[in-house]
Amino acid sequence: MAGIADLIGRTFGPLTVEVSADRVSQFADVTGDDAALWAEHAPPLFANVALFAVAPAFLEDPAVVPFTTSLIHSEQSFQWHRGLGVGERLRVVGAVDGVRARSGLNLVTFHVEAASDSGPWLDGSSVFLMADAAAGELPEAPEPAVGERPATDSPAPSSPLPSEGEPIAPLHGGASRLDLVRYAAATRDWNPIHWDHASARAAGLPGTIVHGLLMAAWMGRAAARYSPNAHSLTAMNLRFRKPLRPGERATVTGTVGAMAADGVDVDLVLESGGDRLVTGRARVTR
Repeated sequence: MAGIADLIGRTFGPLTVEVSADRVSQFADVTGDDAALWAEHAPPLFANVALFAVAPAFLEDPAVVPFTTSLIHSEQSFQWHRGLGVGERLRVVGAVDGVRARSGLNLVTFHVEAASDSGPWLDGSSVFLMADAAAGELPEAPEPAVGERPATDSPAPSSPLPSEGEPIAPLHGGASRLDLVRYAAATRDWNPIHWDHASARAAGLPGTIVHGLLMAAWMGRAAARYSPNAHSLTAMNLRFRKPLRPGERATVTGTVGAMAADGVDVDLVLESGGDRLVTGRARVTR
């Protein structure tokens, strides 16, 4: 029987993503963004939709399914070549770039590319931690009420980027269990650890957790608000360290790095309850 390592070099797709006004508006809404800002272009983190146009084809492969009992998104990088216009039709291709086995876990690197007739738009690389059993088990916690959501920040008007070494304004995010289902419907990221308590427990988690890429969208919002245009971000690299539970409030903070001709790096941290859950860096256009 084939194993995950036998899939190295295997491609999935091309699959089509229609960048329709309705789908862009839905994505902006479920990530807490202002849909009115994205009437002509998609937010950069619409990349999440492109990734999960092809990732399910990999995750549902017969050689992979036995190792999805515990499926954790560990790292993510995106590079954008340009802005993405509403009405474009993306062709998305995914590929297994590498597989490493470590302490009963499979670390799988999955690459994604998205382009349209207007040219390349996105390159991305994901690292998934996969196993046929939970690597550990955290104490069980009750699920919050379906609609329980912490206080979050509404989209704010753009403002000048702070000076090098200065902090950006914090952004507060969070999601209810209902929000996680809405996000899954918008992106096709239906990993059951985000909506089914039993599946989350089987993966060793205390209960359902927020999608890593939803937290990434909040971090993208925090950085991109200083350059709110179709090509506000050119690169983003993230590491997912700890999960966030639905109903819990998260805060995104950041520090402006050195200015360059093609943009500015912003170091980002998403924290909750004093824990650093996601760290990363975004390149913001000037």
